[in-house]
Amino acid sequence: MQEFFALDDLRLIQAISEVGTLTGAARRLNVDHSTAFRRLSSLEKRLGAHLFERARNGYTPTSAGEAAVATAARILDDLNALEFRLAGEDRRPSGVVRVTTADTLLELIGPIFAELRAEHPAITIELAADNSFLTLTKRDADIAVRPAIVAPETLVARRVAAVATAPYASQAYLARWSGQTNLAAHEWVGFDDSLGHLGSARWLDAHVARDRIVCRVNSLMALRAAARAGMGVAALPCYLGDADPALRRIHPPLMAMEASLWLLTHPDLRRVARVRTVLDFVAGHLTKQRALIEGKRAAAGAEASAPTTKRRKSRRG
Repeated sequence: MQEFFALDDLRLIQAISEVGTLTGAARRLNVDHSTAFRRLSSLEKRLGAHLFERARNGYTPTSAGEAAVATAARILDDLNALEFRLAGEDRRPSGVVRVTTADTLLELIGPIFAELRAEHPAITIELAADNSFLTLTKRDADIAVRPAIVAPETLVARRVAAVATAPYASQAYLARWSGQTNLAAHEWVGFDDSLGHLGSARWLDAHVARDRIVCRVNSLMALRAAARAGMGVAALPCYLGDADPALRRIHPPLMAMEASLWLLTHPDLRRVARVRTVLDFVAGHLTKQRALIEGKRAAAGAEASAPTTKRRKSRRG
């Protein structure tokens, strides 16, 4: 009997349905466009049916395609569930553990993984520095180390510390603005829409007029670089700002900007030996750095005289 579907076919069908374009689906699956095109054409030829209507604005499932997409989703979900269940039987602290984290945390957790390797040489870490949440439920990663206000309810979460955020500026900037005691009157480096969910972005929107934002960035590493260059004041996590000798706090951490540092994993993986080992190891070492993460380790004299905070009048519209 001829086999019409392979797993790669199901993944391609699902990717096209979710992304809406063949190019985007190919990118998601890490194949080139021509490979994806040939695979889809071959599948439709074997089936004797068109699965997607091609249009300028993307691919839309036909009635046959809708049935194929629904079946693909069900089969792939079942396979993911089976993989989790089987992984849960693995009690050996060895193998690959995929970890995702924000680029801002690399300087904190990089040394931790070096120590982990020394103590557990049978465990291999695959580290993905990605500022978006990878999908743990689809095994994009086994563990996420993330600053966030709340943890997703579908995941097993361990809160490591509060993440304090404070305003920082360079010595060159402070030399130009010495004596300014009103935070809202300073020039600020702000955030673009992709970071609008941050407490610090919401604080700036509420307290700092738009004409005081001299630059907007899409990453906290770019924010720190702009502050170091003297462009303006930047609201940075204290583990970034306090560790940078080129920057000084100009105000204590602001509660409205605070988040939490979470270790996250899928419920089916928490008892897997290698995953549990990495979780416990990272949690223990990050806890030792809680003072830095919570903004309680600023060097003596590192904080400039604290300015006041005044709520700005709305300038929307």
